[in-house]
Amino acid sequence: MLVTAYCVRRDLSEATFSLQVSPDFELYNFRLLCELESGIPAAETQIFFLERLLADDRRSLGSYGLRDGDVVVLLQKEGAGPRAPGRACSLPRPDPAGVAVPSTSSCRPPPAPPPPPRAPQPPRAAQPSHGLGSGEKMTRAQGLDSPALIRSLLLSNPHDLSLLKERNPALAEALLGGNLDAFSRVLLEQQRERALREQERLRLFTADPFDPEAQAKIEEEIRQRNIEENMSIAMEEAPESFGQVTMLYINCKVNGHPLQAFVDSGAQMTIMSQACAERCNIIRLVDRRWAGIAKGVGTQRIIGRVHLAQIQIEGDFLQCSFSILEDQPMDMLLGLDMLRRHQCSLDLKKNVLVIGTTGTQTHFLPEGELPPCAKLVCGAGQEAPRDREAAGAVKHSVKDLGRKKR
Repeated sequence: MLVTAYCVRRDLSEATFSLQVSPDFELYNFRLLCELESGIPAAETQIFFLERLLADDRRSLGSYGLRDGDVVVLLQKEGAGPRAPGRACSLPRPDPAGVAVPSTSSCRPPPAPPPPPRAPQPPRAAQPSHGLGSGEKMTRAQGLDSPALIRSLLLSNPHDLSLLKERNPALAEALLGGNLDAFSRVLLEQQRERALREQERLRLFTADPFDPEAQAKIEEEIRQRNIEENMSIAMEEAPESFGQVTMLYINCKVNGHPLQAFVDSGAQMTIMSQACAERCNIIRLVDRRWAGIAKGVGTQRIIGRVHLAQIQIEGDFLQCSFSILEDQPMDMLLGLDMLRRHQCSLDLKKNVLVIGTTGTQTHFLPEGELPPCAKLVCGAGQEAPRDREAAGAVKHSVKDLGRKKR
């Protein structure tokens, strides 16, 4: 089986390597192999798997539950010392929603035998510690509050890493960037913000209950707590609502040129981009007297209209008219005018578009075949994709200026 080791040295340098071993391979021999790869003496290594310290060198890797493809964390201790067989250790479980907080239980090694008496030595200057805390004392590193250790634990646990990407994108981006200093900076900043919020929360509890400002903040906290509870229930009862919905696209041809058309029953008219009209050689048929502005979710300029063209869907040739939009990335959008004219229906159970006038069925495209403009993800705080903006714009279009002139 292949086991990957994520190594964190005493100087906070990191390394990753993989070893091909058998399940009955003893832990002691595995330490020796790690020593050859990392250069860290076997006596100075601590090996963690699934937040548990592997300490009994006589046990096999398979007895610890290691399987093919698993990842272990290898940490360099301050120095070699007696190791108690069979001692387990509880590592911190990072909080994906914000800042990693160490667990209440910690590793406590058994008391070491007293050292033999030595001759008194002259006092020496205090040396800086080189523990996991990047300049912090070793006791703090043993308290498992080190950014390096938290980073290694997150990288070795795919479940926590996926939760971190979903609930704390800023920290996940710093984690996957590979820069320990950047990760430590973001982590410490979030810890400070969390401490300030906790101080503010405690201040509200001790504030004057008749203070309007304090009551407003308490109301906001209660509201936010209800939102978080509602989201937790939704993630448990309806997790599919957090997934990305694949838009409905079909393959078609216009004037012999293959296209991918967006099917939108909420759009008032069928539209085509100016660049697509030029590729299909129908730009010469644009009647610019029908120019205007499409308004709705966004605003798009209509340069004109092609009154009649043919769309080939599977083996059918269907008559259609296009409103040509000046600047938008989507090639073509099949609106309600075309869908009504040919009595089309959207069968989402079979995932097909049914053309009622001919009975022809064409499958909607899978996610992997969608055009690039359809794969844009709209997250919190981001602008909406421009193809959806254009689709919203044609839902409530203004009267064509050419028709007003007439």
